[in-house]
Amino acid sequence: MRTNLVLALLGVFWAGMNVLLWRAEFGRHTLFAGDVPVEVVWQKILTAQDSSPLEIRQRGRRIGFCRWTTTVEEAPPTEPSGAGPEGLVRRLVGYKVELEGNAALGGLPDRLRFDAEAKFDANHNLTRVRVRLGLLSAGFEILANAADESVQLSFDDGSGRLTTRTFKFAQLRNPALLGEQLFGSDLSEPSLLGMLLPGLDNARALAAQFTCRAENDWLRIGQATIRAYKVEVQLPNRRKAVVYVSRVGEILRVELPGELRLTNQQLIPM
Repeated sequence: MRTNLVLALLGVFWAGMNVLLWRAEFGRHTLFAGDVPVEVVWQKILTAQDSSPLEIRQRGRRIGFCRWTTTVEEAPPTEPSGAGPEGLVRRLVGYKVELEGNAALGGLPDRLRFDAEAKFDANHNLTRVRVRLGLLSAGFEILANAADESVQLSFDDGSGRLTTRTFKFAQLRNPALLGEQLFGSDLSEPSLLGMLLPGLDNARALAAQFTCRAENDWLRIGQATIRAYKVEVQLPNRRKAVVYVSRVGEILRVELPGELRLTNQQLIPM
């Protein structure tokens, strides 16, 4: 069980860091836009006034809960208090996205706790990622910074022993070597990582498998329908994710592979 958990965590890390690596090396990926430019919808999400509480269900069964929150970050005011209009953003520094929650996943002895944070600059470029995963007393954390192209991994196996490793983006191109450095030769076999990460040979190949389009749509809630943006993300291995976003940037519903669905609690009948 512990080996499977480590492999799953390594998979999350490897996929996420390859996306960050690709952004650093090749710039922003071209997104195929539908009726609405994807950047317009993303800007609305980043500047949403309210957080999005989401119930997590798999095959119709409730398995967890999470909360999506965005924050607009600005530079400290340079004028004395009261010198300008209240609430005015004087200089935009960037944006912060936070996701926290827990879920009961099949095969795991306890609920998986997760806490993620991503920071973007004013031009929507990803600058920092932090992901924490916890199970029982064990914990795993990834901290990646685009500025110095470094990734720090911390792993607590529950015995009170904390293992920390720091890597450069260039080292992420070899998953077998990375697995050996992190967990030993038993997890560096190409067959194991190949089964876990099919098709993720390098960052360029990964990025080529992601496309995104947005369009105006209607979301049916009970007997009513509401206007929303529909964002469809094509994932590796011919999978896809669909996100419905309100006109003011709140996350309404997320449909993921594995029959996972996240639904805004405000849309769930009491």
